[in-house]
Amino acid sequence: MTDPGIGPGTAEPQQDQKESTDPRIPGSGPSGARAPGAPTAQDAPAPAAPTAAARRTSLLVTLVLGGLTALPPLSMDMYLPALPEVTDALHSPAATVQLTLTACLLGMALGQLVVGPMSDKWGRRRPLLTGMVIYVIATAVCALAPTAGLLIGFRLVQGLAGAAGIVIARAMVRDLYDGVAMARFFSTLMLVSGVAPVVAPLIGGQVMRVTDWRGVFVVLTVIGVLLTLVVWRRLDETLPPGRRHAGGLGEALRTMGSLLSDRVFTGYMLAGGFAFAALFAYISASPFVVQDIYGASPQTFSLLFGVNSVGLVLVGQINGKLLIGRVSLDKALAVGLAVITLASVALLLMASGVFGEAGLAPIAAGLFVLMSAMGLAMPNTNAQALMRSRDAAGSASALLGTSTFLLGAVASPLVGIAGEHTAVPMAVVQLVCALAAVGCFVGLCRPWQRADEESAPAGTVSRP
Repeated sequence: MTDPGIGPGTAEPQQDQKESTDPRIPGSGPSGARAPGAPTAQDAPAPAAPTAAARRTSLLVTLVLGGLTALPPLSMDMYLPALPEVTDALHSPAATVQLTLTACLLGMALGQLVVGPMSDKWGRRRPLLTGMVIYVIATAVCALAPTAGLLIGFRLVQGLAGAAGIVIARAMVRDLYDGVAMARFFSTLMLVSGVAPVVAPLIGGQVMRVTDWRGVFVVLTVIGVLLTLVVWRRLDETLPPGRRHAGGLGEALRTMGSLLSDRVFTGYMLAGGFAFAALFAYISASPFVVQDIYGASPQTFSLLFGVNSVGLVLVGQINGKLLIGRVSLDKALAVGLAVITLASVALLLMASGVFGEAGLAPIAAGLFVLMSAMGLAMPNTNAQALMRSRDAAGSASALLGTSTFLLGAVASPLVGIAGEHTAVPMAVVQLVCALAAVGCFVGLCRPWQRADEESAPAGTVSRP
C-alpha cells in the first residue's frame, strides 16, 4: 500500500533555511545531543529529488492533510445553525446546549497534547487511524444522543479524537518538508483548510432544510468514514522507525519541556497563538458587531465573512507562491504582524469614534485587512516553530495547536465584556493580542540575531 510521493523520501530538499542547532531540542544539535530513538546523521536517508509520480500525488497529500485539518472546524461550524433546534428537541436551556460547543473545543485543545507525543512514539498512521475511528463512533453516537448530557460528553470525545487530524497533519508536513518548502506547503494547506469555516455553516443550513439537527452529525459521520478510508488506503507512514521516540509519558513531558525551554520555539508558538486569538476575537464578535451594531442583514454578514475568508486564503497563497523563497520567513511574518497591528489600531479608532461615527464599510474594510494578514502570520509561525523540532514534530505540533486553541478560547468571551452595543471591546482585544504577538516575535524570536541562519548557503548550518 505504498503510494509514490507520500513519505519521507519525497520531501523537497531544503533550500535556504536550516535546522535549528539548539542542543536542547531533540535531534537539533550537531553535537549529537538527541532524544532517545533519534537517528544519527548516518541513519537519515538522503532527500530524493521529487519524481513525476511524486508530483502527481502531491495534490492527494495536500487534499488529505487539508481534509484532516478541516474536519474539526467542520465539526464545530456545521453544527451552529442547529443550536436552536437542539435546545427545543432536548428540552434543555441554551446555556447547556452551548456547552456542546465548549466541550468540543476543549477536546480539540487537550487531545493534541495526548496525540502529538503518541505519534512521535508509534508513528503517524496508528494514532491517526485510531483517532479517526473514535471520531466516527463518537459522531454517530452524537446523532443518536437522547439527552443534552450525553451529547456534551460525546462532543468532548469527538473533539479529543478529531484533534488527531490537526496535530498529525501538521507533524506529517514537518516529516515531508523542510525550510521554505515546508512554509510553502503550509500556505497551500490553507487553501484547503481555510475554506472549511466558510462553507461549514452553509452546509449545515442546507442539511437542516431536509432533515433535523441529527442529520448534521450523520453527514459528519459520513465525512469521517470517507476520510478514514482515504487515510487508510492512500496515506503512507511519514515517520521512519529510526526517528521515533522509545519513551513513555515521562519522555513526552521531557520533550515538551525541552521545546518550551527553547526561547525561539516558544516565541513563534506564542506569536502564532496571539495572532490566532486576534482572529478568534473577530469570529466571536463579528455577528453582533456587523448585524446588531451596524445593522447588516444575516445575508450581508455571511457575504462579508466569506469575503474575509477568501482574503486570508489569497494572502496565504501569495505568501506560498510569491514571497517564500524570495524573502525570509521572518520578514514575511513581520509584515503580517505589522499589518494586523495597524488594522487593530484603525478598528479601535473607528469603533471609539475618533473619526466620527464610522459606518459598516470602513469597519468591514479594517476586518478584511486584519483577517487577510493572517495568511502571512499563521503559516510562517508554524513553519519556523516546527523547523526547530525535527525529531519531536508531534510534540511540537501538539504545543502549537493547544496554545492556539487555549489563547483563542480566552480571547473569545472578552469581546463581549462591555455588552453588545459597541465594537470597542473587540478592537481592544485584537490590539492587545496583536501587540502581544509582536512582543513575542521581537523579544523571544529576535529575528535580527538569526538573519545569518536564514541566508546561509545550502549545506551550512548556523547557530541561532
